[in-house]
Amino acid sequence: MASDDRARAGAVWAAFAHDPRDHAHATLRASDADRDLVAGVLASAYADGRLDREEHDQRSEAAAAARTLGELPPLVADLVPDTVPARALDPIAVASGAELDARAIELWQDRRRNAFFGFVAPTLICWAIYLATNGPTLGGFLWPLIVMAATGVHLLRTLTSGPEIRREERRRLEKQQAKALRKRTWRP
Repeated sequence: MASDDRARAGAVWAAFAHDPRDHAHATLRASDADRDLVAGVLASAYADGRLDREEHDQRSEAAAAARTLGELPPLVADLVPDTVPARALDPIAVASGAELDARAIELWQDRRRNAFFGFVAPTLICWAIYLATNGPTLGGFLWPLIVMAATGVHLLRTLTSGPEIRREERRRLEKQQAKALRKRTWRP
């Protein structure tokens, strides 16, 4: 089965108003839309050559006669994957709290590293230019101190706001996770 077919097949279960594989929904009455979904899967399987005419007709009649949602999954169980392939899941959707914390810490460490190099690199460059133009006498206006002050403030702010950065990133990741979970369980 091609990846396009797998994605379509995984979406079959999501297309039901209530997942017929869930035992809590098995006794609910099947709607015409539910029966039509199963009929569509059977028609596709017949068109692909996965069902012969007789088996297609038998299953289609059983789908048309189904009264409850629980009667539908066995008709397509060998045609539709039971779960969405793992590679189709958004990694953030299945991340644990510890993984979210680790990602937040990683972001803060990255910001801290960038702020450090954002201080050191311009400072070294500015002092190198100053020394090249003024010589070792250190006479005149010490303008590299202005660059050091500006980049130093950013470094200091980043170093002191570590808990806040991690907390904000954790909130952002939780929102992203909630969105991914809603998307994963979305029903048309």
